[in-house]
Amino acid sequence: MSSIVKAIQLALQFDLFSDFLLTERRKLTPTAPEKPGSTPTNGINEVPRSEPTVPPRENGNTINKRRILINNTLLEYELQRSKRRSIGFLINEDGLRITAPRWVTIAAIEAAIHEKQRWILRKLSERKERTLRKPKPELIWRDGATIPYLGKEMVLRTITESTIEMHGDARIKISADIRFDPEAYELRLYLPQHASEQLIKDSVLSWLKKQATNEFNQRLPGFAEKLNVRYHSMSLSSAATRWGSCTSQGKIRLNWRLIHFSPFVIEYVIAHELAHLKEMNHSPRFWATVESVFPDYDIARHQLRLHATSDLPYFE
Repeated sequence: MSSIVKAIQLALQFDLFSDFLLTERRKLTPTAPEKPGSTPTNGINEVPRSEPTVPPRENGNTINKRRILINNTLLEYELQRSKRRSIGFLINEDGLRITAPRWVTIAAIEAAIHEKQRWILRKLSERKERTLRKPKPELIWRDGATIPYLGKEMVLRTITESTIEMHGDARIKISADIRFDPEAYELRLYLPQHASEQLIKDSVLSWLKKQATNEFNQRLPGFAEKLNVRYHSMSLSSAATRWGSCTSQGKIRLNWRLIHFSPFVIEYVIAHELAHLKEMNHSPRFWATVESVFPDYDIARHQLRLHATSDLPYFE
């Protein structure tokens, strides 16, 4: 086995389930890209690379701009060396960022890029599409506002309560009473007089998280039984870069924002995470496991990839 393949096996880390937009962007000072080199003459277990096999010495955590030719496409990427033990891939507002251990050669890094080229090019295309998409106006938390709930637009209705609970001379702020009307697809908030926009937002957030917990817990046991696996627990996540996660101990974390999506997408994420209890990777065997209980997983993945945090209501 060549040193390049060994390095890939040691260093390549697949993390394909991170579809959120990152909100922060680090400003970089790019260096001049190096001229691409020629394709190796032996042609065995080698890929075209854009520079000499022996990379220049890099100090600390400096970031270098590089280029590589992939299927007649010149791809620019930023390479950052770090103390991490694996190669990390990130698509951010600046494009492709790769973080790699100092001991991994440029040849091994670019072999890893070729290994993940379909994922990289797809993510870059999705990023461009989201950038060109017209931004949605900021949500104003008041009567008539709409938010996505289980794949449909739900209308908020605020109803002011005329009665305020009295304790002596002190007025106690009453929290909102919330009732969902599935036929009208309205969320009705019964609020105290002069309720603030923050109270409306906090009340809706609390209600959505409660619904997310209920929806997830209703669906987890069925898919666990189909896969013949046992999970330890489920908890909600507010992660910025993941829809879900699963540990080898069976601890499932699902992003509460999934409640904005249809049950079809929610069930895909649940099947995805439970499948990790059989395959803790994203290998062909893993996807075959997902497909065995969720045949249309690719359609759900596509629907999920079309959305980012910027498309969803902002609660922070």
